Amino acid sequence: MRLIYTLAGLLLLLLTVASILRTLVVPRGLYSALVYRLWAVLRAALRAGAVPFGTYRAQDRAQTWLAPLVLVGMLGVWLGSMLLSYTLLMHGSSQLAWTVSFREAGSSLFTLGFASGDRLHLSALDFLAAASGPLVIALQIAYLPTLYAAYNRREVEVTLLQSRAGEPAWGPELLARQSLVDTETALPQLYRDWERLAADIGESHSNYPVLLSFRSPQPNRNWVVGLIAVMDAAALHLAVSPRSAPPEARLVLRAGFTALRDIARSLRIDFDPDPDPDSQIRLTFTEFDAALAMLGAAGFAHERAAAEAWPHFRGWRINYEALGYELARRGDAVPALWTGPRDFTAATVPPSRPADRRPQAQR
Repeated sequence: MRLIYTLAGLLLLLLTVASILRTLVVPRGLYSALVYRLWAVLRAALRAGAVPFGTYRAQDRAQTWLAPLVLVGMLGVWLGSMLLSYTLLMHGSSQLAWTVSFREAGSSLFTLGFASGDRLHLSALDFLAAASGPLVIALQIAYLPTLYAAYNRREVEVTLLQSRAGEPAWGPELLARQSLVDTETALPQLYRDWERLAADIGESHSNYPVLLSFRSPQPNRNWVVGLIAVMDAAALHLAVSPRSAPPEARLVLRAGFTALRDIARSLRIDFDPDPDPDSQIRLTFTEFDAALAMLGAAGFAHERAAAEAWPHFRGWRINYEALGYELARRGDAVPALWTGPRDFTAATVPPSRPADRRPQAQR
């Protein structure tokens, strides 16, 4: 039995170290079962606590705690697993009772030093446990600046988008506002900025999936909603006015759905890597036509009618709609226009706009 305990302790220790390395150290979008399960359990618990209030704002306030709870949960699970593994190793490789093995493992792992003895053959385990505890905590501390640096880069662009695309962001609103204030020449730079941000998000959020749980400071802002809005604006631009659309519109679309696919692979979300551009999308032609009517009222120049532009827009949107909707659902993002359903009941939130300066969009 002691041999079985020793092997079980060694296996658990190896699994714990592998989980730490794949989550904190390896610079690649590897699937982390621990992070995903913690996220799923904590998200469900927080959502359940917000259900009695029945509003999106309640859900947003509750889900604000998800990211810090996941981070604390990761550290707690790793330290708890190491404590159990060293207890098994000490009990299996000596004549120590379970309580004494647990006491010595905890004393060494947390470098307390109160449980020491003359058992020379356990010194290697004591030294290993004493090095493991501080190392795990140090890696977790070093992990935080990387997370918050990526979070800050993301949120700067999401905040800047608010004045251009409304809050929450919406693709047609982005084009309409630029047309109203005659700043359409600024669109190429916006597409370039979001092309770079999409690449950044694809790299950082696939390598560190806990970033998906970090919410924006304001409830009606969200990076998924913002990215969908920019890609919708680019797709509309290319579909409706292909001759005047800047080449940056194609680049931001490519960068955007590539980023979503990178994140999907790290989360093991199935998707079609080569969708048929003639396939149906969840957005309806009625919604598309209403958006074009709003764009026309704002003065946006149309080179194609709605019926002619629709197949082109659909061909672009098929590349990112399903993944965008799924990430918005999993992230409990603000239920903005053209971003799909949520797991909670809430009315769709249109972008805020000054009533005396903006044409009313059809929802």
